[in-house]
Amino acid sequence: MPKKLQNITLPLLAVVSGLLLGAVIMLIFGYDPIWGYEELFYSAFGSVKSIGEIFRAMAPLIFTALGFAVASRAGFFNVGLSGQALVGWVAAGWFALENPDLPRPVLILATIVIAMIAGGIAGAIPGILRAYLGTSEVIVTIMMNYILLYSSNYIIRNVFAADLMKNKDSSINISANASYQTEWLRALTDNSRMNIGIFFAIIAVIVIWFLLTKTTLGFEIRSVGLNPTASDYAGMSAKQTIILSMIISGALAGLGGAVQGLGTFQNVYTQGGNLDIGFNGMSVALLASNSPLGIPFAAFLFGMLSIGAPGMVKAQIPPELINVVTASIIFFVGVKFIFEQLLKRKNKAKGAN
Repeated sequence: MPKKLQNITLPLLAVVSGLLLGAVIMLIFGYDPIWGYEELFYSAFGSVKSIGEIFRAMAPLIFTALGFAVASRAGFFNVGLSGQALVGWVAAGWFALENPDLPRPVLILATIVIAMIAGGIAGAIPGILRAYLGTSEVIVTIMMNYILLYSSNYIIRNVFAADLMKNKDSSINISANASYQTEWLRALTDNSRMNIGIFFAIIAVIVIWFLLTKTTLGFEIRSVGLNPTASDYAGMSAKQTIILSMIISGALAGLGGAVQGLGTFQNVYTQGGNLDIGFNGMSVALLASNSPLGIPFAAFLFGMLSIGAPGMVKAQIPPELINVVTASIIFFVGVKFIFEQLLKRKNKAKGAN
């Protein structure tokens, strides 16, 4: 089977296998999986508003998935996407709250740049530690998530000006000039929260695809991911590429956080835990095999599952079971080598005949 076809077939097999495993689990606990999935898809696609919400949920996932994909191409497992997204959200939101009357184009552009800078700095720290000290980026990024979480909460509670706060843990809403939501998208999608973040995300997909496949930097990132020692011998700076890839990864995650905060929630507030868009973005990237062009499709699936999950209540199925379905899909992605081996055996059998 051609490599490109295999990259499409294996994720599809993982999705179908995850849905089947979810159905089996529902049967074990006495629920009707056909009714459950029927309500799931009806809730996700039964109205224009719900479809708009799917695209709203997709945007931040695309950004965090792209961030994970860039780091993975460089040979790193960036588990710090949640923290990087949060600092992007807080930094962009803080600027928007402090400057509510700036012209809308200026304010939108400024929040994008600030979110990317904040996320990029957060991503650079584990990159520098890995490049110069050889520390594990997995451990560092996991710990950075909590450092950034509690630092952000402290800043919101103790550093934000009093007139920006609605209460101790939540700011007032940002101005209309800073909001990523627009009247024409609300009218188009029956007052859903779909916002211009989805268009930013599609642009980011094209940019990252071009970066990784058509530029010298993209070649260096892929080369360092395959063999940093050989890359050094070839005249590339493996350390510089490591740091740069983590900066790009963090910047993308930071922008995803800004899209989540200024596009969905319209304010800044303290978090009780790490943002789910970070870990869900990792899942999206894994499902898409870290392909920038495949990420929007995987994000659409995850967006559909998250928006459709509440509908399962109508089938008397706990909505938490949708997390089991999602986890099952990721499980089968993680063991995709099983499918690869089956395909290899099938190809060998054809060759023998």
